Amino acid sequence: MEQMTLFDASPRWTVTTLTRHLRQLLEADASLQGVWVQGEISNLARPASGHLYFTLKDSGASLKCVMWRNEAARLRIPLKDGLAVEAHGSISLYEAGGQYQLYADTIHPLGEGALYQEFLRLKAVLEAEGLFDAVRKRPIPVSPRRIGVVTSPTGAALRDVLNTLRRRLPVVEVVIAPTPVQGDEAPQAIVAALRNLIRVAAPEVILLVRGGGSIEDLWAFNDERVVRAVVEAAVPVITGVGHETDFTLVDFAADMRAPTPTAAAELATQVTVQDLKANLDEIGRILVSETATLLQRCHEAAAWLDNRLRQASPVRRLQNERQRLDEMSRRWNAAQTHRLEIAAEKFRGMENRLQALSPLAVLKRGYAVITKNETVVTSVSQVRLEDALRVRVQDGEFNARVTGKG
Repeated sequence: MEQMTLFDASPRWTVTTLTRHLRQLLEADASLQGVWVQGEISNLARPASGHLYFTLKDSGASLKCVMWRNEAARLRIPLKDGLAVEAHGSISLYEAGGQYQLYADTIHPLGEGALYQEFLRLKAVLEAEGLFDAVRKRPIPVSPRRIGVVTSPTGAALRDVLNTLRRRLPVVEVVIAPTPVQGDEAPQAIVAALRNLIRVAAPEVILLVRGGGSIEDLWAFNDERVVRAVVEAAVPVITGVGHETDFTLVDFAADMRAPTPTAAAELATQVTVQDLKANLDEIGRILVSETATLLQRCHEAAAWLDNRLRQASPVRRLQNERQRLDEMSRRWNAAQTHRLEIAAEKFRGMENRLQALSPLAVLKRGYAVITKNETVVTSVSQVRLEDALRVRVQDGEFNARVTGKG
């Protein structure tokens, strides 16, 4: 007879606790966190929240999938029912529905998963060689005069780059090296374009750009030959390949990586035409100020030199000598006048003395001077009877005749 116990020793679960336990078991399994799952999309739903809900299925099973809005916004391919894809994400359990599902963060068309694994393998090899080391990266010139652009001549990337350069720095010279950027022949063509551009045009910086696309579209920029050509380039290289979420191996090898072609053109023109104008205006103001200061100093120096020249000038010496000559002339004239005055005084004294001794002065006292034939008669013996004589008295002369002698 079978015996029955009143109480069973097995653990009691609520639906919630059991479901939560199962979720924790799934999330604790590292092999289920970061998996790639291949399948065909079905039951795709896009609610207003922006999240994506779909099912991955194959011939034997189906898997519910969720992609949150932030990851869905970065999708590069349009999803639709029936599309064969590889979805990457983590397995967990949706407790409210009691079902396990994939929380996807990346979706590629079927076949890209193998490319991504090759991307990771080649990245590890090149990184081990030191091709991605930051120490070998070269600085980007601040204000280049010539920029090289390696890209497709018909792509939108070239138009975006040219429009950006024309807007930011229209004075820069742009040299375009056209090349295919997609397909089996693209890697070798990109390498040749890079080398020819450097050899022929010698730009100061190169932009290696193309628009967005799938991993297959961008695969030429993961080619080892292109990566090594970027590393060996004689001038800095800026890459702008795809969109912001796209990364290629040339991005790691380049001296600078930009999220888009437009951003690459902006990074190559750190100094814009507006900056140049502002710098020129500032330089102009400084030149005006410095010129004014220099002119003032020159004027002061010229005035000082002019004063020194005036002091050392022969004209100044001539003026001094002329003044000395005038002073000596005045002193000479004064001395001569003084001497003349002395001489005049002596002359007057002599004149007075002469006048005192003059015969005329004697005549004034009543005497007369008698001459005979211009000879003064001083003796009786000098005359004879009837001689004609000339008698001079004080106030004049008169004639006389000798009538007798005593």
